[in-house]
Amino acid sequence: MSNKHDHDLHHKASAHHLKAAHHFEAAAKHQIEAAKADDKDDEVAAAHHGYLSYGHQIQAIHFAEMAAKEDEAADHADVDHK
Repeated sequence: MSNKHDHDLHHKASAHHLKAAHHFEAAAKHQIEAAKADDKDDEVAAAHHGYLSYGHQIQAIHFAEMAAKEDEAADHADVDHK
């Protein structure tokens, strides 16, 4: 059973996981659009979607790292407070 502090940390982690998932999904969609543009030899659209995908990937990794830190903080709190 977790205490309120752990619950709050896991709740924050959950929000970060969802934000990471949103950005990973957006990155994937832009990669698909970049691939379609490359198939049509549309270098401008391919570059544009590739750039947008990269930005979403950076945001996704940032939120995933924040989620991991929140989960790790809850794990450490368990060790510290037993």
